[in-house]
Amino acid sequence: MIVRIMGEGQVRLADSHLTELNALDDELLAEVESGDEAGFRRTLGALLDAVRRFGEPLSDDSLQPSELILPGPDAGLDEVRALLDDDGLIPG
Repeated sequence: MIVRIMGEGQVRLADSHLTELNALDDELLAEVESGDEAGFRRTLGALLDAVRRFGEPLSDDSLQPSELILPGPDAGLDEVRALLDDDGLIPG
């Protein structure tokens, strides 16, 4: 799966990591829905760190379509709320 972090670039991520990422995504969804800014910041950071840790960065000149687009680390709660659907950011 190709994942783009807005403002950073793309990584190739094995599907085997989706379970862990979905757990963080579920946390993030709950924090966005409750308006928990501190929890949101912490969990968004953890989600992005996990994608960076598990993913293999693609070169900047790679033009592959992203299957998943995540907000950057500076994204606000309202910005992420607009990106979410009923399942969160990561399809489960």
